[in-house]
Amino acid sequence: MNEERAENGRPNTDDGVTEEQRRLRGLRVSDTEREHVVELLKTAIGRGMLDLDEFSERADVAYAARTRGELNDVLIDLPGLVHPDAVPAFGTVGGPAVAPTPYAAATVATGEPLVVRAHGSTLVRRGHWVVPSSLVVRNRYADTRLDFTQAQVTSDVVRIELDVKWGGVTIVVPEHAGIDLNELHDIKWSAVGDKTRGNAGSPRYVVTGRLHGGSLSVRYPRKGLFS
Repeated sequence: MNEERAENGRPNTDDGVTEEQRRLRGLRVSDTEREHVVELLKTAIGRGMLDLDEFSERADVAYAARTRGELNDVLIDLPGLVHPDAVPAFGTVGGPAVAPTPYAAATVATGEPLVVRAHGSTLVRRGHWVVPSSLVVRNRYADTRLDFTQAQVTSDVVRIELDVKWGGVTIVVPEHAGIDLNELHDIKWSAVGDKTRGNAGSPRYVVTGRLHGGSLSVRYPRKGLFS
């Protein structure tokens, strides 16, 4: 009896994939997730993993993706770069199903900072997301909101470097966490508000960098509200 085969010629089987993984990879993705994956593809170019033609082809697929599984297909053969909870039956190189790896897996493994960019728009990170030990927030005329309430934090100290011009940044931390703003020295025409009362808990979020013509708000979560 002939096995049903996928386009790459390999047997079309989901061996090794749980029902939960199958459900998660079928979930719909947002424009923010598509944009984030394209940024990861740009990182892959800088590391020599992709050439410009490959980037263009994969970016087109990413922008057209409807589900997490489809979005993950453009990343599956790039070490450490996989969409969270999305496990395709086959990767772009025709390999078998693999376990999901969060966006930040590469930065956790290499120690590189996770760069979050926003330009003239609103960018939100919240819910279950992986937080490496170092983040960089690049914000121009935009609003960036980082909610660590349900995040998976990989270190006791998380350094958040701000590179903000004419934009706002909101940081939400759980009540057991600590905030340190003492290294945020380059502040011009900006407002800084810390509603955590300098809690010295863990994990500890150390905010550094520059804030020009913008605002920074640090607080605990409000029930039923993020912003």
